[in-house]
Amino acid sequence: MSLNHLRRYRKRGALTQEEIAFLLGAACGTKVSRHERASRPPSLHTALTYQAIFGVPVHELFPQDYRNAVAAVQARADALSRSVARRPDGRKAIFKQKLLASAGTDAPASPPFHHERQST
Repeated sequence: MSLNHLRRYRKRGALTQEEIAFLLGAACGTKVSRHERASRPPSLHTALTYQAIFGVPVHELFPQDYRNAVAAVQARADALSRSVARRPDGRKAIFKQKLLASAGTDAPASPPFHHERQST
């Protein structure tokens, strides 16, 4: 079972599961109940909608899932980094190593990996 803070934020807002379901665009509160009990993970769209409802980042609403994702990414990034180091291919290897070094951390990725939207 995964720890999340959906129920806490819903209760703080004095909202029912049915009211949250309405905001999610769901037919009834069953979906919310399943998410609160962590018996079913929300889709990315639903998780982002929870963020919009509560004003709390997804990684704070679902901290255990986030920690698990970070640990898995770090382990895979370490393995990939070792593989890249064995077969350097010039500039690409440098960019790959920079991204892999920051993967799974809260450090922002450096260009060219992080692109801000330009206003037009």
